[in-house]
Amino acid sequence: MSGLAGWITDKTDLTKQQHTLLAMSETLKNRGPDDFGEEVTKDAALIHRRLSVIDYKTGVQPMTRTLKGETYTLIYNGELYNTSELTAELKSLGYKFFGYSDTEALLYSYIEWGKDCPNRLNGMFAFAVWEHNKKRLYMARDRFGIKPLFYYVYDNSEHGKGIIFGSMIKTLLANPLVPKKIDSQGLKQIFLLGPGKISGSGIIKDIHELKPSHYLIYENNCFKTERYWSLNAIPHEDNLFLTIEKTRWLVLDSIKRQLVSDVPLCCFLSGGLDSSIVSSVASAMSLSKGQLLNTYSVDYQDNDLFFEKNAYQPDSDKKYIVQMSEFIKSNHNYVTLDNRQLGIALKDALIARDVPGMADIDSSLLLFCKVVREKNTVCLSGECADEIFGGYPWYHNPDTINLNTFPWSKSLNLRKKLISNPEILKDCDDWIQACYNDTVNKTDYLPQDSAIERRMREMFMLNIEWFGQTLLERKDRMSMYSGLEARVPFCDHRLVEYAYNMPWKYKAYNGREKGILREAVKDILPYDIVKRKKSPYPKTFSPQYLGYVKDEVTNIINEKDNIVNELINTEFVKSMINSQGDFDDTFYGQLMRLPQLLGYIIQIDYFFKLNGIEVEV
Repeated sequence: MSGLAGWITDKTDLTKQQHTLLAMSETLKNRGPDDFGEEVTKDAALIHRRLSVIDYKTGVQPMTRTLKGETYTLIYNGELYNTSELTAELKSLGYKFFGYSDTEALLYSYIEWGKDCPNRLNGMFAFAVWEHNKKRLYMARDRFGIKPLFYYVYDNSEHGKGIIFGSMIKTLLANPLVPKKIDSQGLKQIFLLGPGKISGSGIIKDIHELKPSHYLIYENNCFKTERYWSLNAIPHEDNLFLTIEKTRWLVLDSIKRQLVSDVPLCCFLSGGLDSSIVSSVASAMSLSKGQLLNTYSVDYQDNDLFFEKNAYQPDSDKKYIVQMSEFIKSNHNYVTLDNRQLGIALKDALIARDVPGMADIDSSLLLFCKVVREKNTVCLSGECADEIFGGYPWYHNPDTINLNTFPWSKSLNLRKKLISNPEILKDCDDWIQACYNDTVNKTDYLPQDSAIERRMREMFMLNIEWFGQTLLERKDRMSMYSGLEARVPFCDHRLVEYAYNMPWKYKAYNGREKGILREAVKDILPYDIVKRKKSPYPKTFSPQYLGYVKDEVTNIINEKDNIVNELINTEFVKSMINSQGDFDDTFYGQLMRLPQLLGYIIQIDYFFKLNGIEVEV
């Protein structure tokens, strides 16, 4: 795990740009606190910040090898879970390994298979390879975008042509060639889609994100991107019994693969189905080695006093955590967060994410990961199970299933009231519909699919490409801000492909959300955990947090010459601050209500102030 950055140019002498290169590197120090490396020539600079997890002695980057008449240099962020298989195959082809790191296996994979090498990888990754003689840059990102990678391509008379790239948006902004501007498209994303965003967008004008399951080639001052993997509809030929057994095997194999580490490893445990499955498998492997697994959960001061039961959060986690921890014999750690610190950390969460995110749903995870990192370097978590196995309420509510819009953000009414800038509001309904249609229209079906099967494939794609991306981005940025590597076993592409083609009647076995998953693992969990209704990530219900964000937003709207006040309807915001109740519906997903919307405004304000962003509309 780590952070990477680079700069390829045809005019600027990069050996004389150490100040800028250092500034870019410094933006990545949280992601890679253990080591620093760079390789700089006149036309190419490759920078790496490392968090050492596997083979810290011989896995140093940038990694360079000269083979087949070419010199290749790799910088890489991620983990490969099929390293042993890759290494065995590459050794049989004559490659000599100097260590056992996945970095070396990845570099040789590119040398052997070129642009098609990502199809051979099982893992989370973003990497770049520079071919010195051909002057060719190759970059690729994992199938689900677990690891980030952004780029900016320029062409001007003073500085020539080139590409600047990095793991973070702030990495690019540290280079003076990258303008700090946002146009109407970026603002529409923040106010109409946020905290979700369009795949491939960096929000800031002309900054792009390499899309998940894509690679990029930059050569001769030209670049192209290509998709190397997609979800395809194929007939599901397994009966119910075989489907249960194969689901079980894929889930357990994915978790076991991701437990490899040379540094302390733990699991997040909420007492919900997904984290309990991961923790159960991890604990069994730890006990087989005579060790206890460390598990962690998060809560908030006095949350037991203020907890409000609702359709999304029917009960609190603690009794299930106790039961699960005792069942798997883990060493469980309870992390209780201070509500005022939760509000203060909204700004750190913005720094970690680069763009406005999920407010305190982000800042709580950031503070949580900071505590976990004190004793661990790697954690496993349950993200993506709800996306692929139909765990969210909107998969099961008939009124939501057939909505012709994003089910986690059903109405634009609240968002429209929040906005005052006419350029953001212009054609906003059509713009949102186009974003939605873009995903639905590329969903792959079978001719024999029924109406419900077609719709569930569309829901699958919407959740993978939009809602799931928001959560994966949250998990990566908040964990890596403390130098903690977060792994997500349910994102194994083999499991996702199998689930995509599974009939809905199997997936919702026994009429339950994630019914097939419950059945597949029921023997490794307590009965109460198997049957527990889905409950999302815990949030605070404390009036102390609500009071903090109300005070902060009041200060924002009272500031003179504040760019945010030119974008939002301050009178409507005042009415929210003065309200005594909460929204009937969530602002985004299951958790973002009034306190989170106010926290989101705080993050929007800090986004502009921190980066000096200019509005161009």
